Amino acid sequence: MIEFGIVLLKPVKMIIRLALCLVLVIQSSLAVYAADIEREKRLASEIVDSILDGEPVFLKDGDHEFLTIYTEADEPKDAVIIMHGRGFHPDWSEVANPLRVGLAEQGWNTLSIQMPVLDKEAKFYDYLPIMHEAFPRIEASIDYLKQQGNKRIVLIAHSCSVHMSMAWVDAGRMRGIDGYVGIGMGAVDYKQPMKKPFPLDRMNVPVLDVYGEDEYPAVIKGAPTRLAAIRKAGNPKSQQKVVAGANHYFTDQGDALLEAVIPWLENL
Repeated sequence: MIEFGIVLLKPVKMIIRLALCLVLVIQSSLAVYAADIEREKRLASEIVDSILDGEPVFLKDGDHEFLTIYTEADEPKDAVIIMHGRGFHPDWSEVANPLRVGLAEQGWNTLSIQMPVLDKEAKFYDYLPIMHEAFPRIEASIDYLKQQGNKRIVLIAHSCSVHMSMAWVDAGRMRGIDGYVGIGMGAVDYKQPMKKPFPLDRMNVPVLDVYGEDEYPAVIKGAPTRLAAIRKAGNPKSQQKVVAGANHYFTDQGDALLEAVIPWLENL
C-alpha cells in the first residue's frame, strides 16, 4: 500500500510543478506588458509639456489610454496618421516631428500616435508577439480623425511601425484609409529576418515606399521585391522613392523626407 501511494504521488507532483511553471510564465508575460505601459507613461510625461505645435490627445485602445498629438492645418485638405519607429514617441525629432509639423504647414491635419514599446534593448523578434497590440490603436486613431470631420486618411509608418501596420493589413483589418506611406520598410535586426513578406500585393489603396540612400541593408535588398508587389497590386498612383544621402532615421533630413512625401500626397 505504501509503494502504491508513492506511485500515485509522482504524477501529482508533476502536475503541481507544471502548474507552478505555467503561473510563472503568465506572471512573466504580464510583467513584460506592464513594463511596456509604464515606459509609455514615462515617455508621455516627458514630452506632453514640451509640445510646441499641436495638442496632446489621449485615445483608448480598449485596455488603456495612449498618447497622440493632433496638429490642425489652417485650411485642411485631409489627414494623416503618423506612426513612429521602434522605441520612440509621437514627437520624436527625426521622423515623427518633421512629418507631423511639416505636413500640417502644407495643409494636412496630422495625428502622431504612440506605438507599443518594449525595453530599450528589445530587438525585432521581441516585438513580433506584440504586433497585434498596434491594431486597436490604428483603428482608434482612424475613428478619431473621422470624428473630427476628416474625409480622407493616409497612414504613414516608419521602421517597426511598418511591420505593425503591415500585420494589421495581413490580419484583414485594413479599413478607413485612402493611402499608405511606408518609410524604411523591412528594417530588421542582425540574423532576425522577416518571417513573411509584406502583403503589399493585396493593398487596395495607393502605396508610397520611401527609403534612404544610406539605409539598412535589409531595406535596400528588399526594395525590388517590395516594388514588384506594389506593382502587382496595380494601383497607378503607387510609387517607390529613394531619398539621396538619407539614413534609416532621416537624421537632419526632415525636409528631404517631406519633399518625397508631399507631392505624392497631393496627387492622391
